Amino acid sequence: MTDTIIAARLTGGRTYQIDTDKDRLDLSLIHDFLANCSHWARGVPRDVVARSIEHSLAFGLYRDGAQIGFARVVSDQATFAYLADVFVLETARGAGLGQWLIETILAHPPLAELRRWMLVTRDAASLYRRCGFTDLRSDLRYMERLDIGVYERRAQGAASD
Repeated sequence: MTDTIIAARLTGGRTYQIDTDKDRLDLSLIHDFLANCSHWARGVPRDVVARSIEHSLAFGLYRDGAQIGFARVVSDQATFAYLADVFVLETARGAGLGQWLIETILAHPPLAELRRWMLVTRDAASLYRRCGFTDLRSDLRYMERLDIGVYERRAQGAASD
């Protein structure tokens, strides 16, 4: 496990770590946050969260061994990355941990020299700006194909089985 730790610090007598060990991740905590506390993944099924982690580079944020944050990156690890599902539990916010997590991800060797990073945020733009993100250039158009009801339809389908 120690070879997956990519950043560590001691602050106020507490040990903080960021690592990429998927086996260390608390899937219940991640799913609960995304499904019940986030605005971007509300209602996401647990198996969808597990599959998203399986196919992404996942980063766990820990305080004294307990998970307090998470982020994942979808990338070709050559030219492009999409930063997703970034969170720090409410009880651990206000100590700069979100910025530390993002900066650590951006500096991680498989990702450090990518040409383009993307993310979508509703209310954390100032955090991402501190980490070097900017609004899209005016000559680019952000586009999406969004199926807002996919989780609900899936849950209804499972209930009828």
